[in-house]
Amino acid sequence: MFASLPRSDQRATGELYVRGLLLDGQRKSMQPMAERLGTDHQRLQQFMSSSTWDFAGVRRRLAARIHDVVEPVAWVIDDTGFPKYGTSSPGVARQYSGTLGKVGNCQIGVSVHAVCDHASAALDWRLFIPEAWDDACTGDPILAQEIRRRRARCGIDDEERNRPKWQLAIEMLDELRDWGLSAPVICADAGYGDNAHFRSALAERDLRYIVQVKGSGTAHAADAVPELLPAKGKGWRGLPRYRTKPVSLREHVLAAGRTGVRRLSWRQGSKGRLAAEFLTLRVRPAGRRPRYADDGTLAEAWLIAQWPPDEPEPVRYWLSNLPADTPLQDLIRLGKIRWRIEHDYRELKTGLGLDHYEGRSWAGWNRHVTLVAAAHLFLTTLRLTSPKATGAA
Repeated sequence: MFASLPRSDQRATGELYVRGLLLDGQRKSMQPMAERLGTDHQRLQQFMSSSTWDFAGVRRRLAARIHDVVEPVAWVIDDTGFPKYGTSSPGVARQYSGTLGKVGNCQIGVSVHAVCDHASAALDWRLFIPEAWDDACTGDPILAQEIRRRRARCGIDDEERNRPKWQLAIEMLDELRDWGLSAPVICADAGYGDNAHFRSALAERDLRYIVQVKGSGTAHAADAVPELLPAKGKGWRGLPRYRTKPVSLREHVLAAGRTGVRRLSWRQGSKGRLAAEFLTLRVRPAGRRPRYADDGTLAEAWLIAQWPPDEPEPVRYWLSNLPADTPLQDLIRLGKIRWRIEHDYRELKTGLGLDHYEGRSWAGWNRHVTLVAAAHLFLTTLRLTSPKATGAA
């Protein structure tokens, strides 16, 4: 993993840091890790904060190795919060965190994970930069100057600006493609799936996806046909367009009724096969700024709704651009495979100290999450090759 580091002492300290993450201990910040390792705290501090090594080179080798080990059936996109008490860590601000379940003082990291039914690991990371950390987001010159000082103290690159989380995810997908990796299917929760720009960016890259959405999203029926307006004189008649308004995904499902509901299973759980009732339809998602074909049509997609028998309406919805002949079992399996991301975050945080980094540099944060991912890959490899070594068997 550390072959890209130019100096032998950097490679040795990288291995030492990963060993510190893997050792028992409640806190995985540098001071307690150094004490457990029996090394100088300054050695780890200098390696993480002021050394010259490039985390991107390590991350690239790590991502390639993860793909070989996990053999993913999907890539899952999500984000997680890093609660903080102070205001000096890069990107920290009062913002909503799913980890906290509320607005709180935290950093937000966006990640892409390689996932299969029995293993998963993080391929890439981005630190979300809130508006409070981007001087271009304010018209107040005094505030802008203060933001620039904070950015300089943390060493935040000038191109690292406030961008929506879905855009950070797309940037990572582009980076992983440039590294020679191909995404099988993209999965994400409604925080990403509800965004029409995100789905459009995936489609523009010819990426298959299955993403959770809210029932309030809109779509036309699959058999809807765009029409030209009647001619008025010899002028231009415009382009073919749907002449009826799209309706909500919820309305599409309720109109279809429960007659098409099927019970489908998606994986083996600890207490047997996991199964539930689902309804699947073909629709043409509308959303904001839909991408029309030259003939005025919108692309067809799968609409999947989980509809328990004791509920008056569905409790979850997904949209997917997987082919129309995709087996329903595969659709459900991929729609539900996001559960692995929770396993990753739990182990990355509680076991490996993902959110324990106390440094105040942008490079340091990126180096820490990269080395935590390396430690996680080590454990994942052990589980797959020597389960007794991790207590998994």
